Amino acid sequence: MDHIFGPVNSRRLGRSLGIDLFSEKICNLNCIYCEVGATRQLTCDRAEYVPTEKILHEIDNYFQDADRVRKIDFVTVTASGEPTLHSGFGRILSHLKKKIGKKIAVLTNGTTLMDTQVRRELSLADVVIPSLDSALEKSFRKIDRPAGCVHLDEVIEGLVAFSHEYQGQLWLEILFAGGINDADADIRALQEVINRMRVDRIQLNTVARPPLESFARPVTEDRFQKIAAVMRKHNPDVAVDMLAGGAGTGDDTHASPTGQTGDQQDLVAEILQMLKRRPCTAADINTVFPCGGPEKVEQYLSPLLRSGRVRTRVHGDRVYYSL
Repeated sequence: MDHIFGPVNSRRLGRSLGIDLFSEKICNLNCIYCEVGATRQLTCDRAEYVPTEKILHEIDNYFQDADRVRKIDFVTVTASGEPTLHSGFGRILSHLKKKIGKKIAVLTNGTTLMDTQVRRELSLADVVIPSLDSALEKSFRKIDRPAGCVHLDEVIEGLVAFSHEYQGQLWLEILFAGGINDADADIRALQEVINRMRVDRIQLNTVARPPLESFARPVTEDRFQKIAAVMRKHNPDVAVDMLAGGAGTGDDTHASPTGQTGDQQDLVAEILQMLKRRPCTAADINTVFPCGGPEKVEQYLSPLLRSGRVRTRVHGDRVYYSL
């Protein structure tokens, strides 16, 4: 399948099946820390970048298997880019809501919520996880590198409006890069926005996997803990989660190789679908697709490394595989 991947073991959502609405990275941001890679199409235009019917057909095919469906906790709608830019986004969410009987989460960069139509469509989800990496113009442009059509003041007003209209769970994610958006002034500005919002969780993150730009670095562990302490002090009634450790710590979480069985070839295809969307260690891959240990994963991927289909990158003290 081209647009359904996983399920993966998510720290936030349990056993989560992903639905990617794009075939390449289409976004209105080109974030320095992005795991997917550079934005191929930097735009604010909503369009049917992938035929909606194709995605609906994949969903219907996947959910015909009752045994497979029972193992899923959440269906997570995302994209190699910003999912709400797909003009069929609302129709896809409505279809999922009617057909699958599973909770739906949406990962969004939060930049389209000034659009009342997007807010209506997004209201169908059970959990919405928008991002806001900075409430200061200079830091926002450094870390998220938005298209010229994105205006921070409009982004903030859209987030605030949606937070009060939406009836589901709203988890605000903030990613900090060392020396980019982690100054005291950044934290104060973010808190001023949070004070205007209704949020159920605040999820703090940092650069934990190989980023798009080499200068995108995690904040130090000490700084990350201090930011979390400030957020908890100012938001005593809201859960504040740390999704990754700072620098010096780890976060918890089409030729086929010759001589492999059909099942093994299918497994490798599933692994490649995951690597298309984020770099992973051999241990990460083994957690999602039990292969018999990280060493077995390395064995499966070895021919793909030799052919150049897969590459490795070292980040921190870990080796990550990516396409």
